[in-house]
Amino acid sequence: MTEPEGADDLREAARPGAGEVTATVIVEAPAERVFAALLAWERQSDWIPFTRVRVVEGDGREGSRIEAVTALGRAALRDEMRVVRVDEPYEIGVVHHGQLLRGPGVLRCTQLDRDRTQVVWHEWFHLPGGRAGRLAWPVLWPGSKLGLTQALKRFARLVEQGRLP
Repeated sequence: MTEPEGADDLREAARPGAGEVTATVIVEAPAERVFAALLAWERQSDWIPFTRVRVVEGDGREGSRIEAVTALGRAALRDEMRVVRVDEPYEIGVVHHGQLLRGPGVLRCTQLDRDRTQVVWHEWFHLPGGRAGRLAWPVLWPGSKLGLTQALKRFARLVEQGRLP
């Protein structure tokens, strides 16, 4: 049996990169509901600013291809992902495998009590630009963390209000 086209590239992209960022939020809802909201890929547009997300291939679960386009005016960043793991209601693993954004990411749900769940969003990006990228990362990191944290706070509000999934 042969591997699917692009398997080597996906394997290379799945290696953790040097650009690591984590955000966490507590959601006042059970883990099953929080997890279902995270799997509602196209609804990420509701909580990630300037971003449109769509399922390109599959049903949004393991093996699916997801595309997120973040646009500010004429500038646009295309994020191509493959869903590599769905362990309901605990974890969703993705591999970013586009031209610019590459590396593994994970969304984890931990139920703290019946109606309270912690969500952790963790990314390990390959930094483009070689040495210049590594030098720029300490400057870019705070903005990345702030952006992920703010998005998760919006996510939590929408879940708690019953507007997601």
